[in-house]
Amino acid sequence: MCNSAPAYKIKFFLFIIFLSGFIIPAYSNIVQIDDSVTIKQREFRAEDLIRGERLFFGLVYLENKSINCAGCHNTRVSDTLNWNPNALEISLKYKEKSAEDLSRVLLKPVGTKMVQVHKDFRLTTEDIMLLKAYMDKFVGIGLKENKPVITNLLLFIIASVLFLFSATDLIITKILIKRWINWVILFFTSIFITCTLVVTAIAIGRSSDYAPDQPVKFSHKVHVGQNGTDCIYCHSSAPYSKSAGIPPVSVCMNCHLLVRNGTRSGAMEIAKVLSAFEEKKPIEWIKVYNLPDHVFFSHAQHVSAGGISCQKCHGNVEEMHVIKQVADLSMGWCISCHRNTKVNFKGNLFYSEYKDLMEKIKKGDIDSVTVDMLGGIECMKCHY
Repeated sequence: MCNSAPAYKIKFFLFIIFLSGFIIPAYSNIVQIDDSVTIKQREFRAEDLIRGERLFFGLVYLENKSINCAGCHNTRVSDTLNWNPNALEISLKYKEKSAEDLSRVLLKPVGTKMVQVHKDFRLTTEDIMLLKAYMDKFVGIGLKENKPVITNLLLFIIASVLFLFSATDLIITKILIKRWINWVILFFTSIFITCTLVVTAIAIGRSSDYAPDQPVKFSHKVHVGQNGTDCIYCHSSAPYSKSAGIPPVSVCMNCHLLVRNGTRSGAMEIAKVLSAFEEKKPIEWIKVYNLPDHVFFSHAQHVSAGGISCQKCHGNVEEMHVIKQVADLSMGWCISCHRNTKVNFKGNLFYSEYKDLMEKIKKGDIDSVTVDMLGGIECMKCHY
């Protein structure tokens, strides 16, 4: 009996270890969604992902139209500013987070804007798990682009095919009995092809209305128009440098140390600025106005010496949420500006060396001086 007791204890101990092999993994697969409900993690089937997609697009709870994630978080590339993060942004943000984290932001948000939008949300734990599964899948899908049905390239190809067919038929095959049809086709297609080639060639290197998506949804209309921030506050090197400069994160933090929530964008966009500051990483802003390498342009020459306002070249930035390229930056545009823009010749020490022009103004021979009179249209002024 004395020898059997240790053997019984060993068997019991081994039984506990064997049983824990089932209990511990089962327990580890339980996710706490809220204070009272738990749900077990599992592999998601294709049907589950379809239901998650339908939940995201608001096609499940039709009686509650507010439960429509895609209504605020666009799933396609948009040419208008959406203050809410798009579907890819929120999917990437919660990719490495749990369904519990997603549950908190959906059902118990803290931001003023999200509290208002999510106030009627009623989602089960299963719904949240399916939404999370679809969002993880969406990371691999990405935003879809809205492509036009008919493009200039397609029209150009069609016109080229018709031109070749008519030319071949007119010279070789002679299929069409009525020869004038070939001449009509050749006439109109040749005009279209020539115009397309000329316009496209002229547009090379130009990008009017270029408005790229920035890493942070920064609004000039809010900062400049509503808050009255001076352009030089952020682009501080414009008065004395060739470049206007891109503001460092530290300039943003002068205000956003205190301002943590935007009235339109909520906390997510400002959180990007805070994260960049904490991680000591620059925000990778995308430059909008780009000149060819062989063109010289100095902001200091125009801002300080010329007294040109920012709006002269960049448009009414105080009315733009998204900055876009207003002028085409062509050589003709620059020359036209230099021929028509009057300089502040009197009382400006920069122009004191132009004694001949000063004498002409005193004598009344001329009443003003334009940039072209100072060599503003000479080739070597801009091309060196």
